[in-house]
Amino acid sequence: MANDDYLSLLGRAKEKLPETIEKHERFTIPEPDLLHEGKITTVRNFGAIIDALRREPEHLLHYLLRELGTPGQIEGQRLVLKAKISPAQFNDRITNYTETFVLCSECGRPDTHINKEGRILVLECEACGAHRPVRVRRAIRSDEKEGLREGEVYDVVIEDVGRKGDGVAKLDKYIIYVSGATKGAQIKIRIQKISGNVAFAVIEHT
Repeated sequence: MANDDYLSLLGRAKEKLPETIEKHERFTIPEPDLLHEGKITTVRNFGAIIDALRREPEHLLHYLLRELGTPGQIEGQRLVLKAKISPAQFNDRITNYTETFVLCSECGRPDTHINKEGRILVLECEACGAHRPVRVRRAIRSDEKEGLREGEVYDVVIEDVGRKGDGVAKLDKYIIYVSGATKGAQIKIRIQKISGNVAFAVIEHT
């Protein structure tokens, strides 16, 4: 009898379900396409990133310039930054921007918009109706950033080759010598030894 009651309730519940259930596409942000020319970094698919985030280009621009501590400007669908920015640095800022200005803290959906109430920015969710004040973290100065750690893996761009043939990369305040790396390569490295502001690393093969 109990089983019959359960099946009856289950059948009634199914009858009340809508015939179609709205499906949301998985929210993805395009992987940044970075081009390095000297000390200039160009984000070639900045327009596609903006489209995914559904935010004003100037809003994201000002955030990135403040967080990265570099001048820059938008040129068409591209963003030009007047500093050498690694993929890891850029991805970190995009992730923080998304969590702060895009994703709903209640349902996690990106279907949101920003309103200004007085002097406070409020993020309102179009999916669940939740709203919250936008709290922007203070930009971290380069001398406040956490240093490199031995054994950790980092993304770098090899800017030069030293006299001994090792690749030379720069990350924050550190000069990193990478065994077997070639100039212009964008690679993952594992830090083996740190001495002051100089570090020695090997290529991390995945």
